[in-house]
Amino acid sequence: MSQLNETHDASLRSWVPGANDAGGDFPIQNLPFGRFRLAGEPDWRIGVAIGSQVLDLRAAGLVDHADMARLLALPPAERAALRLALSRGLRDGSDRQPGWSACLHPQDGVELGLPCEAGDYTDFYVGIHHATAVGRLFRPDNPLLPNYKWVPIGYHGRSSTIIPSGQPFVRPRAQVKAPDAEAPVLAPTARLDFELELGIVIGQGNPIGEPVPMDRAEDHVFGITLFNDWSARDVQAWEYQPLGPFLSKNFASTISPWIVTVEALAPYRRPFTRPEGDPQPLPYLQSQANAEAGAFDIQLEVWLQTAAMRAAGQPAECISRSNFADAAYWTVAQLVAHHTVGGCALRPGDLFGSGTLSGPRPEQAGSMLELSQGGKQPFRLSNGETRTFLQDGDTVTLKGACDKPGAARIGFGACAGEVRPAPRG
Repeated sequence: MSQLNETHDASLRSWVPGANDAGGDFPIQNLPFGRFRLAGEPDWRIGVAIGSQVLDLRAAGLVDHADMARLLALPPAERAALRLALSRGLRDGSDRQPGWSACLHPQDGVELGLPCEAGDYTDFYVGIHHATAVGRLFRPDNPLLPNYKWVPIGYHGRSSTIIPSGQPFVRPRAQVKAPDAEAPVLAPTARLDFELELGIVIGQGNPIGEPVPMDRAEDHVFGITLFNDWSARDVQAWEYQPLGPFLSKNFASTISPWIVTVEALAPYRRPFTRPEGDPQPLPYLQSQANAEAGAFDIQLEVWLQTAAMRAAGQPAECISRSNFADAAYWTVAQLVAHHTVGGCALRPGDLFGSGTLSGPRPEQAGSMLELSQGGKQPFRLSNGETRTFLQDGDTVTLKGACDKPGAARIGFGACAGEVRPAPRG
């Protein structure tokens, strides 16, 4: 697991504009990776966010290519060396400033795309408070199924419809069946939902047939992003038995443009523990390092701006707050170890969704399904509007940050998407 070193020093300052602003997402202690391109360019470049700027890694001479998959596949020691070179070159007083200044571009002046191409995508279900709250809607006396505390639950999703932050998507149409109807109909979903998740980006792959053990699992993780797995709850209710989600999940999933590396997250690790009385994981899902520091303290928020709010010039409103470490029943390392225990081969850029990360209190819900109690209790926004599920024109923005005394605050940027009306027909 990544260790603290000079790149995490909270007193470090950068010569880059905006990098030293209080409350900013991208100080020199962060240095997340992503892809960008200039106006009129067909090809993506690899960049690192610093302050309000993005540094072109190839132009700065830090890499000799623009292939994000190659960068993701770097061994941990080479990743750490690249981070150190970036940190030293971007610090106040660095002799790199004259040359690297020409390699910077304002973030608001470039196109930010998918941080990498995801060849495969697996969505997990690690949020125990979400699993319990949703299970209680359908099974009040037995909300968690018997396997939940033993095995990291997941399903394979659709990577072709992972879209970058800021790209709108259309309300999907699929089969839905009302409880009192004799037959289903093809219709736009009436119960469109967001899901507050994190995306775990795989770095190094593993050969087919060779499981990744717990003590090397994080060597195969490049970093973490924000992730919104949009969901059609009425479609899901009709289709999910017996094989799980299909069209209810495959129409759009939004990812933020920056991958915050596991190295950057080193100051924000927490011990991983299970509640007293819960079963301990099977041996292949245990390690001393995971118990001591396997959880990540990442604060999460959901912001909603309706079309009416936007038209009136009103800002988005925060409707939920939670924390990854408090919400997740399984760690990042455990997800990698479990995914590969049967011999599955991971590849650079593969993406894991964490599953919805709700807190223990109702106002910490990471989905509309929970906030509205399955659509039974509309919640009121500050402008007087109410919501049970998302309406056309709604924009949902996820935010994340790590902040604690003695360490520099680092952020994840924003993960935003707007709902557009379903196509006619």
